[in-house]
Amino acid sequence: MSLIVQKYGGTSVGTIERIRNVAARAIAAHKEGHQVVVTVSAMSGETNRLVALVEAITDHYNKREYDVVVAAGEQISIGLLAIAIENQGVPARSYLGWQVRFRTDSVYSKARILEVESERILADLAKGMIVVIAGFQGIDEEGNVTTLGRGGSDTSAVALAAALKADRCDIYTDVDGVYTSDPRIVSNARRLDRISYEEMLEMASLGAKVLQIRSVELAKKYNVPLRVLSSMEEGGGTLLTEEDELMEKVIVSAITHNRDEAKITVLGVPDKPGVAATIVGALADANINVDMIIQNISASGETDMTFTVPRGDYQSALEVLDQPVKSIAAREIRGNKSIAKVSAVGVGMRSHTGVAQKMFAALSKEGINIQMISTSEIKISVILDEKYMELAVRTLHDAFELDKDAGDRVNN
Repeated sequence: MSLIVQKYGGTSVGTIERIRNVAARAIAAHKEGHQVVVTVSAMSGETNRLVALVEAITDHYNKREYDVVVAAGEQISIGLLAIAIENQGVPARSYLGWQVRFRTDSVYSKARILEVESERILADLAKGMIVVIAGFQGIDEEGNVTTLGRGGSDTSAVALAAALKADRCDIYTDVDGVYTSDPRIVSNARRLDRISYEEMLEMASLGAKVLQIRSVELAKKYNVPLRVLSSMEEGGGTLLTEEDELMEKVIVSAITHNRDEAKITVLGVPDKPGVAATIVGALADANINVDMIIQNISASGETDMTFTVPRGDYQSALEVLDQPVKSIAAREIRGNKSIAKVSAVGVGMRSHTGVAQKMFAALSKEGINIQMISTSEIKISVILDEKYMELAVRTLHDAFELDKDAGDRVNN
């Protein structure tokens, strides 16, 4: 008998009929002899509705009370799912995050899980029950309800699987796996049968919306086999696992894109110690994440510093930087919101050369100018004009022949 954790997102439980479908999937696994724990999100649109209620009162809300409100959506979905499972003849028990004690820190609206207490769940599983648990929520040391941030149910599921030492964690979504690129942009994008944790971490950080990045981090840390599947149709999905020999031979596994980017350039920065820390530190104090950074020093000794921030933080970043830039006597701030990031990801880059040359040559052939470049062991990212983003994605997908399966690309 194996123990399986299944996670279903808001779309998968968005209607009563879909809740019945989820119940049937959980029961099918149960009848195959598995112990089954199901984690669910709030019904589709419910969290947005609750957030809107809070914001209708004030934009300056207490985050503790915000979490109390937005955590309410999962209570409805777990109760309805447990009822649906029992209605189909299998005993079930639902629990909120604080009842089975997802212990978290006290960073409201983006809390991190510290520990999952599993005794109550294991006791119910031993009685032959399907256990249904609210994702996205937990409880801090003082007994306050906390939430894990958008997409937090993925993290809840993986944390559960790690705590229960589950044989597998299945993440059911409205897509049937992880693709070589966004099928809405690349018509011949191909579903990957397997992908490494590291590649998925890069893809999630670079704009792929399939999994919350923290869930992938947890899966890698605790070596939890993780599958991404569709709740709407049958199929094998995509398995996230450790690297294997074939993965390392494939140079590029996927092309990702992200429109949520804005570029800021501080011109005429004095070339002396501490100025970069002043600029980046001001943004960090305002909880604005800085991504790609380029610094150029001219012959005159002045420095131009260019970096990217999330597009939603663009205006705030300009306001935050006004005083620090004046304090270091920089000449000017310029910005651009009409940019996008396109990235090539693959563990095979560690052992293969020429990836950057091939990528840049393909973009150049299409007349696409590169504004910024960032690299790691397994990814190359470029910033370019947003109007060229979809063309760039399709161009690179073709250049690296990602429409072919891994075996064909290795053999060729």
